[in-house]
Amino acid sequence: MRKAAALLGASHPGPAFAVTLLAGLLAGAVGLGPGRIALVVAAVLAGQLSIGWSNDLVDLARDRSVGRADKPLVDGRVSERTVRVACGLALVATVPLSLACGWLPGLVHLVCVAAGWVYNLGAKATPWSWLPYAVAFGGLPAFVSLTDNPDQAPPLWLPLAGALLGVGAHFVNVLPDLADDAATGVRGLPHRLGARWSPVVSALVLVSAAVVIVVGAPVDNIALAVTALVITAGLAVVALVAQGRTPFRAAIAMALVDVAMLVWAR
Repeated sequence: MRKAAALLGASHPGPAFAVTLLAGLLAGAVGLGPGRIALVVAAVLAGQLSIGWSNDLVDLARDRSVGRADKPLVDGRVSERTVRVACGLALVATVPLSLACGWLPGLVHLVCVAAGWVYNLGAKATPWSWLPYAVAFGGLPAFVSLTDNPDQAPPLWLPLAGALLGVGAHFVNVLPDLADDAATGVRGLPHRLGARWSPVVSALVLVSAAVVIVVGAPVDNIALAVTALVITAGLAVVALVAQGRTPFRAAIAMALVDVAMLVWAR
């Protein structure tokens, strides 16, 4: 059980299950039946596990150099071979699970997974580090929408909101590790902007995602939409003026509000 827990810990379970939950909620929101929802969830989970495990495998030497004791691969709680096997199996499973949703939505999801791998394999250290997140998160709601109706392209606001949410998630995800990443040569866009400006960009992008959802989606409850925008704007102010870990927590809260709005809008 300890080895299984360590293996799961090497998959970045927080982001993996958060993205999987978002996909499941979107699948339910568009009206997919239980079987199709389960298929979407299985495909997304397999893809996210492969991305998480590959991330820790690629970063192993870097994580060891900065003493990342929270990483199961670094402290030996799970072997590199075990993670490689699990990663390979998850990646192989992603292909048939994705295509079982339909060839077009399946290809869209495989592009999303490929974007995650591109990030892990080097894009994370370039000024284009945000782009794989934009592609993956922009493609996710399109994947779900096309699974429901492959003959109808999703409305533009849907992948746009997802892409903005993905870029915001990138900044939020990187903020706590800016120092460790800089010490090991990782210089993505948030690192180049630095600890002062990265929270600002994160807040602006997440506010933009909220605006796109409210403006683009068929809004039935104006009061609820306005409330969500006010909350997002308030959290943005906190992210811009606060110190320490507070901007990171405020950005996380903004991302959660955006996700809730995205699901509600569908």
